[in-house]
Amino acid sequence: MSGARIVVAARGWLGTPYRHQAACRGAGCDCLGLVRGVWREVMGEEPERPPAYSMDWAEPAREEALWAAALRHLYAKPLDDEAPGDVLLFRMREGAVAKHLGFAAGMGARATFIHAYSGHGVVENALSLPWRRRIVARFAFPLEG
Repeated sequence: MSGARIVVAARGWLGTPYRHQAACRGAGCDCLGLVRGVWREVMGEEPERPPAYSMDWAEPAREEALWAAALRHLYAKPLDDEAPGDVLLFRMREGAVAKHLGFAAGMGARATFIHAYSGHGVVENALSLPWRRRIVARFAFPLEG
């Protein structure tokens, strides 16, 4: 799967409002909904429908539910093997479960990522050091849909 194609699809979601558990371009999505929506656009039917989930992503139970789902459907990559279109998994604070996703977009000194962020909707932000430090896993879409 072309990383450039994934980035173009993800940028098509820019401006979509944040809506927990939603996955509808222009109407609303959360970070998982963004990944699900881009998957549908570039890969086809979703391989799995997520069950209802809380905004804390099972944090009290210490379950890495989002990470486990990513491992079922995406290819894990080394953290330093950066490419456009990679799915980035973030741990928002030390010791917490990983519960935020985004797409690597721009590379190099001006690296950016696209994500759905509560209070902001789908945005493209600089992949600054504070964000970079939160990345715990990197994935690629499968090669074929």
